[in-house]
Amino acid sequence: MLAQGFENLLGWLYLAILLFTVFAFGDAAFRREDAYRAADKQTKPFWLIILGLAVVVNLIPVGLFFLVIIGLIAAIVYVVDVRPALKQVSGGGRRGSSSDGPYGPYNGGR
Repeated sequence: MLAQGFENLLGWLYLAILLFTVFAFGDAAFRREDAYRAADKQTKPFWLIILGLAVVVNLIPVGLFFLVIIGLIAAIVYVVDVRPALKQVSGGGRRGSSSDGPYGPYNGGR
């Protein structure tokens, strides 16, 4: 019974890793090529190949756990390092402060 619970946990873990790598691959696919160069990161084809391999490794039913972990690390690096740099370069980041309204900053009635 404990072994079956552990297998269920691993199944959910593999699913979460697969969804995370698919998200990273999709995000990398929809970013502009020139944003990668402007952010001084690796090229778009490089990230598409790495993240695509990570997705494929997750879809293979053979238990290549070390390759899954390597793909997960690549996806984490993309999401934590490359994605914010691309968003900053392409203007996808949040602008203004939290007190900005639809017509500009709110100054408290001054």
